[in-house]
Amino acid sequence: MSDARNELGAHIEARRPDCVLSWAVARDELTLEVSASSLVSFVEFLKSDRNCRFSTLVDITAVDYPEREARFEVVYHFLSMYENQRIRLKVAAREEDMLPSITDIHPSANWFEREVFDMFGLLFKGHPDLRRILTDYGFRGHPLRKDFPTTGYTEVRYDDAEKRVVYEPVNLVQEYRQFDFMSPWEGAEYILPGDEKGDGAKS
Repeated sequence: MSDARNELGAHIEARRPDCVLSWAVARDELTLEVSASSLVSFVEFLKSDRNCRFSTLVDITAVDYPEREARFEVVYHFLSMYENQRIRLKVAAREEDMLPSITDIHPSANWFEREVFDMFGLLFKGHPDLRRILTDYGFRGHPLRKDFPTTGYTEVRYDDAEKRVVYEPVNLVQEYRQFDFMSPWEGAEYILPGDEKGDGAKS
């Protein structure tokens, strides 16, 4: 199947060299990097080209890389049931960028783009109804950004005395533990609670 993926990648690059920034096949999956300015015309090409016919939008998501100038990578997955092929598009975006909506080509992009807006704060130009979809309308921030605090900013609960839902700032009863996910076997330099007992036992 890798040969078919490579042939498809070469075909797409040859037909649309103005759109494709780079492409590669890894783990038997074809991934193309595309500029945001050519996204709409390129998605139309993928849907209409007789060697592609990517008629199904599987999903849209994003990845946050805070250290990059173009902080976000918006990822599109398409399926061609005619050619039994899948393809992934990646579009780099800065925090202030406005990406073109592809809802006119794939109506199912409506909810996917709303999810990306809600979770990452990215705007889509031409979207018919760009509102939050997973969080509350008054929610502060975008939960899948890497700099979003793990505790959130606001606590939502039902107040039995007031007989309504209330919004309150997060108030932690003890110091919140920050995890770095480093395994002790990977050579952590800090001292974990209880390590001092082991040192005393050795002496």
